[in-house]
Amino acid sequence: MVQPKDLFEMIKAAPFSGRRRLVALVGPPASGKSTLAQALAKIDQHTQVVPMDGFHLDNSVLSDRGVLHRKGAPETFDVAGFLHLVERLRTEDDVIFPVFDRSRDLSIAGVGVILHSTETVIVEGNYLMLDRPHWRDLARLWDFSVRIDVPFQVLRQRLLQRWLDHDYSQAQATEKARSNDLPNAELVQETSLQCDVVIAGDQITIASSPAPATANNRE
Repeated sequence: MVQPKDLFEMIKAAPFSGRRRLVALVGPPASGKSTLAQALAKIDQHTQVVPMDGFHLDNSVLSDRGVLHRKGAPETFDVAGFLHLVERLRTEDDVIFPVFDRSRDLSIAGVGVILHSTETVIVEGNYLMLDRPHWRDLARLWDFSVRIDVPFQVLRQRLLQRWLDHDYSQAQATEKARSNDLPNAELVQETSLQCDVVIAGDQITIASSPAPATANNRE
């Protein structure tokens, strides 16, 4: 498994031209983005995390648009609002952002605060490097980008377990994963732009390097 401190060394070496260093941490659902992002933030007191999930559209909006069953797909996020937030992170001292409450299945405005003293922001989400209209406008804003690759079968098991942990039946959990989560995972894996670094198990592959290096023995 890649050690967060090894990845953080690479992140800290990345130059930035804006107010602070912006890092995209990309991966399909259940790939471990949130866990890794929080581990990175714990290494340095001037690093904070901003999850993309705060820009989920409300269930009432999704219901009106007929896409509630696809919650988590690209079209169920406020991409314009999210893009505006990332642009503000590059230029403003203190930035407020919304946070998604999973227990209540809704976004809460004004909960997150990026402090003026923050040097590095780890933005984590599924679609930060998605090669789709509007989403692809994010790519130019990142100073450094990281993608987590996880075998599809592993994702399938994690996603199934996620719904079982929320007291869904085996049949319900299987249907939730099959009809929504797994198509979203495939989209991330197949339609994302190239990142600076790709993590797969205990390997870190640098975009400019043809060969992967282990996390503890990079060249």
